This record gives sequence, C-alpha cells and structure tokens, in this order.
Amino acid sequence: MVSYRDLDVAFQAIVNIHSGQCFGHEVLVRGWETVGAESAEALFAAAAADGSLIDLEVAIRHRVVARAPDSPVLTGGALFVNLDPRAAEALDTVMAATRGLLQVGFAHIVTEIVGLDGTAGPALYPPATMRRQGGMVAVDRFGASADSFNLLIGCDPDFIKIDRAFIRGIDADARKRVVLAQLVGMARTLGIEVIAVGVETGRELTVCRELGLDLVQGFHIAPPTGDLAALAPVYARIDALAQHERRRRQIDQRWVSQQMNPVPAIMVDAPVRDMFDRFARDRNTTHVPVVDRSGRPLGIIRESDLKNYAYSAFGKDLIANKALGRKLQDFLVRCPIADIATPLDQMLAIYAAVEDAEGILITEHMIYHGFLTARSLIRAMHEKTLARARDENPLTKLPGNVLIEEYVADCVASGEGAVLAYIDFDNFKPFNDTYGFRQGDRAILLFAELCRKSAVPGRWFVGHIGGDDFFIAIKGGDAETAVAAIGGLIGRFASDAESFYDHEARARRCIVAQDRDGNTKRFPLLSASAVLAVLAPGSDGVSTDEISAAIARYKKPAKLSPDKMVVVPLAAPSAPATLEPA
Repeated sequence: MVSYRDLDVAFQAIVNIHSGQCFGHEVLVRGWETVGAESAEALFAAAAADGSLIDLEVAIRHRVVARAPDSPVLTGGALFVNLDPRAAEALDTVMAATRGLLQVGFAHIVTEIVGLDGTAGPALYPPATMRRQGGMVAVDRFGASADSFNLLIGCDPDFIKIDRAFIRGIDADARKRVVLAQLVGMARTLGIEVIAVGVETGRELTVCRELGLDLVQGFHIAPPTGDLAALAPVYARIDALAQHERRRRQIDQRWVSQQMNPVPAIMVDAPVRDMFDRFARDRNTTHVPVVDRSGRPLGIIRESDLKNYAYSAFGKDLIANKALGRKLQDFLVRCPIADIATPLDQMLAIYAAVEDAEGILITEHMIYHGFLTARSLIRAMHEKTLARARDENPLTKLPGNVLIEEYVADCVASGEGAVLAYIDFDNFKPFNDTYGFRQGDRAILLFAELCRKSAVPGRWFVGHIGGDDFFIAIKGGDAETAVAAIGGLIGRFASDAESFYDHEARARRCIVAQDRDGNTKRFPLLSASAVLAVLAPGSDGVSTDEISAAIARYKKPAKLSPDKMVVVPLAAPSAPATLEPA
C-alpha cells in the first residue's frame, strides 16, 4: 500500500471582490513527486487504480488538521476541500475525516464536488449526508460539463465555482460575458454564492466585478502557497481597485439602505420555539432571515409554513420536542441574495427571476445586512429613475454633467487607464441658422445614436454635456484601438450628416451663412472634432481640473487637424503631458 505521509498541502485564497477580505482558502495537494506521480491528477488516478484513494483523501485532511492551528488567518475563514468523485463510494469515511476539520476551528468547511460519468448528483452525493457530515457544498468546475447542472439541481449547493475556461480572456470575449452574467443571475435567484476561479489578470477581475460576482480566486489574487505566514486576512490591492466602483454605486446603495428593512436575523441553530416567539411578538412579521454563526444568510423562514403547527393545540410542543429532531433548518426556504453594492437594475432582475419570492436578502461583504421587500425594491427603483431623469439630457437621454464628472473621477481614482474624449461639432451654428433648430436637433440625435451603436457594453461611457458637446470614455483595451474607434465614429457622422443638406450644398461641399460677427462666409459641411485625453494605467495623480484644462487647450488644434483629432497623453504632475498627433 502506498504511504502518503510525505504529502503536503498548499492554500489558495478566495477573496471578497468588494472588500479584499479573505473569505477562505482552497486546499491543494503538493509533494506528489514523493510517491512517484507527475501531477496531482496523476496522483489521484493512481490511487484510484490501486485502491488507496480513500486513504489519500483522509491523509490530505489529516495534513490540514496538523498544519491549520499554526495560522489564525486560515482557521478564521472557510476551508474548501475537494472530494474526488471516485471516493464517493466511501462517503461516510471521507466525511468523518472532514468533520475533524471542524474541530480545528474553521468558520466553514466546504466540500467541493464534481460529476462522475453522468452519475446523478444526489445518488453520488446525498445532500442530507453531505450537509450533516461535512458542512457546506460547492460544485467545482461549474459549466465544464452537463454534470454541473445535475449537481446544481440535485445537491442544493451553497456555492458554485465557475470553471476557469469561462474566466480566461473574458475581458475580450463578449459571449463569455453574456454566459457568465446569466450564470450569476441564475445562482443569485437560488441563493447560491458564485466564485470565479482562474482570475489571472486585472481586466478579468474588473469584468467579474462588473458582472456582480462576490468571490474570486486565481493567481492575480494570490497564488497557492504552503507558507502560512504569507496568508493575509485582507488583500489591500483588491480593496483599492474596488473603491472607485463602490463610489460609483453609492447612490444605489443609499436608496437600498433607505428602503431596506433591517429585520433581525435568527441563528440557524436556535431552538424552534424562538421562531414562534418572534412571530408572536411582531404580528406584522411574515418571514424571518436565518443566518449561520458567521452572519452569512442561509434563507428565510415563513410564518405561513409554520401555521399548521402554530394553530394546533399541541403543535408548538411537538415541533419543539428534541426527540422529534425538528430544527429550523427543516423549515428553511432559499431566498434571492444580493450584495448591497449590486446595482438596483440587477437586484430587480434577480427578484423578477424567482416566482413568489418574498424579497431579497441584502448582504454587505457576505454578512446579512437587511431585507428588501418587493414594495421597497420598486420604491427604490422609482427614486433612481427620477434621479436619473433629472440628470439626463432631455433631447438625447444620455447622462449629463453630474454623471460625467463622477465617471471621470472614478477613471482617475481606479488607475486602470482610459481614453477620455471630448467631442463637439464643427460649423454647427451656421448649419443651425440656415436649416433651423429642428434640423440641428436631428443632427445631435444622429450623433447620439451613432455613439450608442458604437459603444461596447461595459467599456464605453457616453455622455451629453449639452448642445453639440459630447463626452465618451473608453476603458479596457489599448489606446490606439480607442483612438481608432473615435476616429471611425467622427467619420461616420460627417458622412451621414450630409443627408441634412440640400443638393446644391452637397455639391458645393459648403453653405453660405453669417458668422458670429455678422460677416457672410462659406462654411464647410457639418463634421465633428475630438480631443482625446489618454490616461495611462497607474495615472491616478491626475486631477479632473488638469483633464479639463488639457481638453480646453487643444479644442482649436483638433478642429484644424486633418483628421479632426488631437491625442493628449496625460501623466502625473511630475511628468507634464505633451501633445501628440492623432
């Protein structure tokens, strides 16, 4: 029989994307070469072949028990432990070793499961057995095969870990973003937390945050390590990157906080009689949130589900009788969950996807924060809609100056880099004077529509400063691509705007009109020019006033440029910006 005494383990952090706080760690096997294996996969395959797989699973857990007490950071969070599906035939033995991890003091033990050759999830991993003996459950490599959905439906997991194939290159793949957004929405409606695995770049992290994920894992966050001293309770870099996103969503959070009901939660291991007392004390309460010992919401208990017991002469006594084994867990109903940083639009979509949902459990850094009823959600959305309407340009319905200024400030604070384009029309006044303000409005609407068609969701921000002045910000990708995109937009506008002129003006390529001083002159056909301020990644020392000054300085050179553009690289005050041709 192979000895696994020399095997070691490493730990990889799973981090809250909104705060940088470490939620837990995944256990990874190391030292497989000591038993002649070429990789961890080869180690498990060999163990399954020689009948020692159960010994290997137990040995890994014993190794964690031996090392964990030396790290308060490790034991203070959740521990994610993989379970090879070929070891499920001896589930009781493996789960007995898993229970030993709870004695070390971990906040949660999460068993990661995967499918096995189409075997039904519940048959392979009985949900009741998994929860009773091993704590929480996570479906690993979710989306890699159809088995993932069998496990989701049959095993009632607490987490799903999105397969790294969905995350790799997601910043450049619109299809992957659509699929991941749907998976996140589906999981939220079921009250399941989603973990993005294999986050390798800052852009992938940004997309994960924009799509509403709460937990991330990958080399960009923290590589696996066997050095317990290297484990951190908070990853400050992740928190810093999330700060500008939190500022952007503060308005939504304020509306949610105002409408949210901070109804106290009850512990999942509280006596059932306590639940009856809660409903008896407050006749207006129809549901109570349930949390675990760390404050993580598990679902709700509805008064309607307890009525048969409450109205029975001996119902309360029967349900509270320990000999019958009824617990709050038996009456728990899953409920949609959303972090308070989730945009209201996404919250509404999450709620709408669940039939007969009581509302949404609101968390902050994955800790229960309050409950948002359907009525409160609609009221918050109404307030947001009114506020958005007040700042929208009445003609184009694009964001106005307040939102533009907030977005520019966020671009600077994030340090991610962006191209900020100020665009205004050339020869707009003589065109407006000649053809009338209605035709002028049509030209403005044409440009707004071209902007919407050109915009890449999640990367472009399009605003309308007023009149014939527009603002576009492009994040992600290289500056040359952004400059080319703005150039293409300006070219399409100049071409399409020709349709607003009469035949003679198009033939002459100009109109005759008066300038601002009353002099009669020839004016070229309508076009647009742009000043593009390029914020390189890490340029967080640039102020919004410097950006405005640079744009104002180069508006005239842009109008005189052959391609109607001037590119202005911006840098921190120690490195003044210089003018570059477009």
